[in-house]
Amino acid sequence: MRLVWWFRSVLVLLVFVVPALRAQGDAGGRVLLVLPFDNRSGQANLDWVGESFAETIDQRLSSAGYLTISRADRDYALDHLGLPVGFRPSRATTLRIAQTLDAEYVVVGRFNLVNGNVEAEAQVIQVNQLRMSQPLKESNSLQRLLDLENSIAWRCAREIDPHFSVAVSTFQAASQNIRLDAYENYIRGIVAQSPDERIKRLKAAVAAQPNYTAAVLALGRAQYAARDYDAAAATLAKVPATDPAALEANFYRGLSRFNYAKYAEAEAAFAFVANRLPLPEVVNDQGVAQARQKKDGTALLQRASIADPQDPDYHYNIAVSLRRRGNLPQARAEADQALKLRPQDQEAKLLDGVLAGTTPPPPGYDPQERIRRTYSEAGVRQAAFQLDQMREAKNESLPPAARAITLAQSGQEYLNNGLLLEAEREFQQAIAADPRSPDAHLGLALVRERSSNAAEARAEAQQSVSLKPTVAAYLLLARLDMQANQLPASAQDTANALRMEPNNAAALAMRQALQSRGQALP
Repeated sequence: MRLVWWFRSVLVLLVFVVPALRAQGDAGGRVLLVLPFDNRSGQANLDWVGESFAETIDQRLSSAGYLTISRADRDYALDHLGLPVGFRPSRATTLRIAQTLDAEYVVVGRFNLVNGNVEAEAQVIQVNQLRMSQPLKESNSLQRLLDLENSIAWRCAREIDPHFSVAVSTFQAASQNIRLDAYENYIRGIVAQSPDERIKRLKAAVAAQPNYTAAVLALGRAQYAARDYDAAAATLAKVPATDPAALEANFYRGLSRFNYAKYAEAEAAFAFVANRLPLPEVVNDQGVAQARQKKDGTALLQRASIADPQDPDYHYNIAVSLRRRGNLPQARAEADQALKLRPQDQEAKLLDGVLAGTTPPPPGYDPQERIRRTYSEAGVRQAAFQLDQMREAKNESLPPAARAITLAQSGQEYLNNGLLLEAEREFQQAIAADPRSPDAHLGLALVRERSSNAAEARAEAQQSVSLKPTVAAYLLLARLDMQANQLPASAQDTANALRMEPNNAAALAMRQALQSRGQALP
């Protein structure tokens, strides 16, 4: 993913530049809040559906390039305004919540259940202009709830940006493999007030669909919160390394291993996250895990403090580490700074006194570095969003052909990780930069193939071949022709691929598949 390309150079940016720009509203009018939809069915057992609309729309619009506000921050805003979690606000209160969270757009909506069909409508509020869109209405059967929610999400994206180019079929494909029973249990689990009910529901979601990453992450977090650290670590290890959720999963997996004194495993988990997104709390924890193994984690602890110099714990940790190394003057300077930032810190007072020689150390005195146990989902979203903005600004300075190459490469990386919506966004931008980019047309063809849009996949693949014949484009056409039972055409495409690369494994496999159906290559 894109974050991998940037991580070494952005540590200070994430902590200083991003919050500063965010405070100035420099997110380009793309900060968005989605509220749960009102349940107008009169059936309380369908309240989860309202929450599910918010969850799906939030996920899709985040993938579409918006800085969406998390459920945790939404709940914080309700609490800040003295409103209970689950409160359904009026329009005026909705605007107050949006202003509290600096949101430029808010999506609100309602749904009803009529003769087995879910009828939903959403509206987009443009906060700064106090303008509400016309209702965006859709309906579908309850069994196709996710299709309905994805369609509503797509229409919201188009309402905010009429030039939004990602196809609705790509939105639909983003959750095409999620089972409804797993999805229902996942939603009921993340909103459950009882820890036992939360874990029960999330276990049911994962049992129904073991590869449902969102449910796996939520279950692991719930098990961690319940202090079932072994179970949490085992669950979180199931999140694929290529999934965006792997960052959060490995942070909590690291904490789970740390709590059982498995410090080497904890360090590896924290390092996985820090190498991709070096947030200060992650870098700090990597350094603390090193220290617990009798390694010198000072450099990492200093990196965390440089990134966030107003955090007293980071200064305290450096003081502890430097004392262990025998650098007492610098250790005392760090302890002094920790006390300036948090004057009532008794551990820091004791450490400072010991370093100054004014307080005798207690018997067996051996202060330890402090672990950070909170992962900032909002911080990660904000950092990822700002990195996207930086990358887009950098791309704008490139010549059109070079910009298209960069965007197509980014789209291919997203596609390799199964992120269709993000991939199409990149390929569409590449085509806008250079309509004659064969890689961008091929990438878009592959997205269309995965979203079951064969006609458009064929058109894009043919366009790619006309610009620059490639083995990948010919094989895509061969697959499409075989699916349409057009075996002679598939054989011709396969032959074209083999002429370019006679030993290509995929082309040889396609030839064998054709021969098994009685079709020889020309």
